[in-house]
Amino acid sequence: MQIILLEDVKSVGKKGDIVKLSDGYARNFILPKKLGLEATPKNLNDLKLQKKAEEKQKQELLDEAKKMKEFLEANKVEVEMKVGEGGRTFGSISSKEIEGAIKKQLNVDIDKKKIQISDAIKSLGVYNVQIKLHPKVSAELKVHVAEKK
Repeated sequence: MQIILLEDVKSVGKKGDIVKLSDGYARNFILPKKLGLEATPKNLNDLKLQKKAEEKQKQELLDEAKKMKEFLEANKVEVEMKVGEGGRTFGSISSKEIEGAIKKQLNVDIDKKKIQISDAIKSLGVYNVQIKLHPKVSAELKVHVAEKK
């Protein structure tokens, strides 16, 4: 019996796979637990349409991430930091502070977990910070660290 899996089933297949199973296993385990559907022409067509819709949605997310990358790389944000005598700084700039600056200055919501700081920002100057927008797209944002007045 051919089954379209609705969820991942260990040692059988992944969600969306069409697998050939014994009739007993399919009728007594897979179908009652709603882990799969019988592979009828209607169900196969529905699966094909669903996969097409998912592909379209993934492509739209990728396009959106590419537009966001262009926007972020064309702009820069400024973060202020306390400075003591002789230009010595107190602490370092965190991803949360960069997130706040992006939200305030560029009106863009970016999760702080997506901001990747390679080395701790502990001095004044301009730094490049990686922002992971999509598994295939990451942007490089310029962060200007200035003295807090």
